[in-house]
Amino acid sequence: MKKNNLDEMQEQELLKIEHNGCWLAFWGLLAVMAVQMVMRVPGRQMLGEWIVFMVLCLYIAIACLWKGIWDRRLNANWKTNLVGSLIAAVATGILVTLSNPYLSEPLDYVLVAGLTGGFTFALCFAALSISMKLYKKRREKLDQE
Repeated sequence: MKKNNLDEMQEQELLKIEHNGCWLAFWGLLAVMAVQMVMRVPGRQMLGEWIVFMVLCLYIAIACLWKGIWDRRLNANWKTNLVGSLIAAVATGILVTLSNPYLSEPLDYVLVAGLTGGFTFALCFAALSISMKLYKKRREKLDQE
């Protein structure tokens, strides 16, 4: 194991820098992919960004669940899952509708946004609910140790 040349204050500052860099990369990748979708860039050209984004998402989710951490400000409850799922559904519905070149009628826009948003809501709510159960189970185990 290599020697750490940082004192405690420097270590804390480095952790803050790494934290901010991680979230900058996360939200930056998400924004870049959203812009590329609206500009109708072919999916193949976004594959690299998507892979990095998904690896980052999975790492953060699995690491937080393993350590028994949900969020700094939000509680692990059904209300949080519902609101988060609604936000994801609306954002996805709008993004997919704006990036779809085949829509021409107003009803088409509503149907695509509704179906995409509804599907996203269901998947997101299910994923958050499963994650919440895993988090609570892991938190109980860690609290007992």
